[in-house]
Amino acid sequence: MTVYVDNFRAPATVGRINARWSHLTADTVEELHEFAGRLGQRREWFQGHCKHAKCPTLDGVCVHFHYDVVDGKRTAAIAMGATAIDLRDMGAIIAVRRRQAAREPGMDMPEPCQPIGCDGGFHLRGCCYATADQEATR
Repeated sequence: MTVYVDNFRAPATVGRINARWSHLTADTVEELHEFAGRLGQRREWFQGHCKHAKCPTLDGVCVHFHYDVVDGKRTAAIAMGATAIDLRDMGAIIAVRRRQAAREPGMDMPEPCQPIGCDGGFHLRGCCYATADQEATR
């Protein structure tokens, strides 16, 4: 299971909570719900339906699926094994999901690197191919 938490840390007030918020996501919705439950997140806090009507979906869930977490939960998630990523890495994960959602049945497209979720020649930090990409650009 690979779960990710980004470093967005946007200041916001949600209800009575005034904090810095980040995004918790995973390779699959099932993995995300399982991890979020262990972290103490309620299922109703899951954000799986985008406000954008044209947003692609995977099995009926928006490609942006995530839970918002405050700094304390972000720290706890990392301590529980979540991979800390940059906000740009989150964008790359969503881009991979968009491509997966756009695939037509029967198309022969390579699967993204696992478990990081990178493809299209761009490898995220932590991917076994990322070092080779960096060396090739030197």
